[in-house]
Amino acid sequence: MPFPLPWLNAGDPLPPPGQAWDDASPAPGLLAAGGSLAVPRLVQAYGQGTFPWFSEGQPILWWSPEPRMVLPVAQFRLHRSLRKTVQRFRATPGCQLRVDSAFSSVIRACAGTPRAGQGGTWIVPEMVAAYEQLHAAGHAHSVETWVDGRLVGGLYCVALGRAVFGESMFAHATDASKIALAALVALCRRGGVQLIDCQQNTRHLASLGAHEIPRAQFLTHVAQARAQPDFSWQWSSLYWDELLPLKDA
Repeated sequence: MPFPLPWLNAGDPLPPPGQAWDDASPAPGLLAAGGSLAVPRLVQAYGQGTFPWFSEGQPILWWSPEPRMVLPVAQFRLHRSLRKTVQRFRATPGCQLRVDSAFSSVIRACAGTPRAGQGGTWIVPEMVAAYEQLHAAGHAHSVETWVDGRLVGGLYCVALGRAVFGESMFAHATDASKIALAALVALCRRGGVQLIDCQQNTRHLASLGAHEIPRAQFLTHVAQARAQPDFSWQWSSLYWDELLPLKDA
């Protein structure tokens, strides 16, 4: 085979990220296939900057892109329109930001939300079950936008120490996912997190301050950040001050 791909059996370690397919391959960033989505495997994978991404009918596929898209939380761009949205959300009775109150609802909403240019979802039932277990183990979190007691948007992510890996977002109301992302940035700033992993390059993320860095630089960051103590995944409305000082609210 011109592009051999390691197949993982139970207990096999993931290959080093540097062995991922390069730009000359059919799928740049693809590292391995097979294995399982058990919690120890997911912790191992994220700890070396690798994540699962596959569709219904495919085996588990493991990825480590080069370069890597990241959002430095200090460089998050709170554009004027989003600033006004957050100001209004913060000041409106019945609007509430919650963390980890409805993880299963969030990941299922992410799986069920249609995406432009996509005929299906990579958040297949096997992935949903795996990340619910990862959440139960304390390594996956949801940031949720609530209006009048109804979940209208949110995101979920993975965290190891102070290494944070964004996964997916959904919105059932205008800007609801953007509010959740802004809150995640505020939470990360408060918790001493430097980067949020974005995995893939998109125009939307770039407009908010995300950019690509070499994989080696990203892996160095992950190794250092995951060795730091976990921070508190609890939300306070005061955390909006990280983005929007009260005098500007």
